[in-house]
Amino acid sequence: MRPEKQLLLDEVKEQISEYSDFAIFQYSGVSANKISDFRTEIAKLGGEVQMVRKRILIKAAAAAGVELDLATLPGHIGLVYSGEDAVEMTKAVFQFSKDTDKALQVLGGQLDGQLYNAADVETLSKLPGRDEMRAQLLGLFEAPMSQMVSVVNALLTSVPYCLENKCKEES
Repeated sequence: MRPEKQLLLDEVKEQISEYSDFAIFQYSGVSANKISDFRTEIAKLGGEVQMVRKRILIKAAAAAGVELDLATLPGHIGLVYSGEDAVEMTKAVFQFSKDTDKALQVLGGQLDGQLYNAADVETLSKLPGRDEMRAQLLGLFEAPMSQMVSVVNALLTSVPYCLENKCKEES
């Protein structure tokens, strides 16, 4: 193998090992400006976008312990490595796909060490993000407490209202 290809292979292998979560996509007919915007958006989420040759990807993935099939990778291939939140990354990928009229199609991905097909990755992208789930959990904990405070407040304020009404009736 030529040194340039070996260097690229090592780089892709290192990226796959460093980022445990990634999505594999096929792209066609996307302008360089759109891809640049996509890279910027993914970078804001702490991730990275990399276009790679299929054979290099297959060899690098095998060296990193991920088995990919060449037959399932049509066209030009790219990888989106997720930063902190894999769900947010998949949401961004599917949103970009929708914005570019399906010029980018997700073929699959790896999340938490498990390979998923495109349909499973799309399902995962529809889940709430980490921050949304935290907010929902806090809301779940807060609801009974706020209801309890409302009941106690109603009981405490009902006594003065009753006394006030009684005083008005007697006057």
